[in-house]
Amino acid sequence: MSTLTAGTPAATVTAGTRTSWAAVLTLARFETRLLLLRAPVLVAFAVYLGATVWKTRTSWDGFPALQDADRATQGAPLLVGLAVLLCANQAVLRSRRYDTDRHLAVLVVQPWRRTAAHLLSVAAVALLTGVCVAGQFTWEALKPGAVGQGSPGELLVGPLCVLLFGAAGVLLARLAPSAFAAPLLIVLCLFFALLAPMASDEDSAARWLSPVVEESGPHPLPSELLGRPAAWHALYLAGLALSVALTAVLLSGAGRLRSLRAACAGAVLLTLVGAVAQSQGVPRETTEARTRYSVTPEKEQRCAERDATTYCAFPEWGARTDDWDRVLDGVRSLAGGAAQDRPLVVRQRVEARYGLAGDAAIDPATRPGEITVGTSWGGNRAPEFAVAVAGVLVAGTEAKAGGMCDGRMVTVMWLALADRPDPMADLRRVRLDDSDAGSAVVLSRTNPLSMTAAQTEVVRELLLRPKDGTAAKVRAHWAELTAPKVTTDRVARLLGLDEPEARDECL
Repeated sequence: MSTLTAGTPAATVTAGTRTSWAAVLTLARFETRLLLLRAPVLVAFAVYLGATVWKTRTSWDGFPALQDADRATQGAPLLVGLAVLLCANQAVLRSRRYDTDRHLAVLVVQPWRRTAAHLLSVAAVALLTGVCVAGQFTWEALKPGAVGQGSPGELLVGPLCVLLFGAAGVLLARLAPSAFAAPLLIVLCLFFALLAPMASDEDSAARWLSPVVEESGPHPLPSELLGRPAAWHALYLAGLALSVALTAVLLSGAGRLRSLRAACAGAVLLTLVGAVAQSQGVPRETTEARTRYSVTPEKEQRCAERDATTYCAFPEWGARTDDWDRVLDGVRSLAGGAAQDRPLVVRQRVEARYGLAGDAAIDPATRPGEITVGTSWGGNRAPEFAVAVAGVLVAGTEAKAGGMCDGRMVTVMWLALADRPDPMADLRRVRLDDSDAGSAVVLSRTNPLSMTAAQTEVVRELLLRPKDGTAAKVRAHWAELTAPKVTTDRVARLLGLDEPEARDECL
């Protein structure tokens, strides 16, 4: 009376497996929606996006180096990662909190599959973070003043950190099913984040075990001088995130699945490979290149001639020549005598021997007509460069301009600022104390200059007068205005001003 049908069990198993994975994907979509609608995640994304938009509008004064812009995308996603850690942990503990574990036990989706669904929801949030990172970097890259090139490894750090933190939240729920565990872990993460800057040595292997390794200095370096193991660090983070995720699945009841155990072992191996490779320190080739770029930049540069000026820049900065030329032409057009046709060389220089965070001063150029320009531009850098150009036109060399302590400083500052869109604002920008009265140090990419209170008074009055009238007087008296040891009082009289009342003592 009974009939046996061959092959039915295999078909049933296959259908059940397919049904289970379809249920996992459905649950993952549900958990993703819940995760994205949680208040901590919404607030974290709002703060992240708001801060990113606010900062990117004016970052690098509109002249970013993309090898720095990629690293600037790494810090803010950590806030999203911490929020995802907390909310993913709470999502896994939801059934325990509401005492529904016994109901879930009769469903086709086993506990480890439910864990996989939670991990997929975390991956979706990490992917959304990646879209935000790509948008931020694209915005920087589309700015007219952008130079250089970014690194995919650096750009992956932010999304991988979100993935790692979210997977850690899921694993923590399986290891310690308590509502207090995730907040404690977040506190520990913040504590170690405060300690991380202490390990700032470039050759320190321990610092690369941190999810984000931020290095920034006041001036960008060419891409080939960075020496950061970005690709290996991205591999390390990806392997670590995958190891944490697969461990959470294994602890949820999938320990018997050989394929998952093998995948977990492979993820651990990837983590170890990335950790070892990223800990090798700065390559010897990079150290040698940093020395070459710092000591003999002319061997690494490409030069272009424009009228009487030769512009020599590192390959990635060739597009900045137009910006430098506009500033230099504005200064040269106000000069007199032979200065209007004097051959000049604008050479880009860096000091890279002390690493990315180094801020060592650059010695002023001693060759006649050579002007130093840095790798930063925009904001204060343009009037600082104008001061350097004017100093060389008046004194002959940067070294001599740095040692001026006479009335020639009035001529230098007027030449530098008179053609600027807002001369008085730029006068304050190039002074260390942001003032337009009294004595002050004038900023420069090489050695700073100094202004006395009397010189400041004369320059301020000149900048308030029509440019063309003063320019005619400067050209008519150029030889005397640029003569060494000319007094500030004499310069004022030549330019049609009364003698200054302020003191004329150098700093």
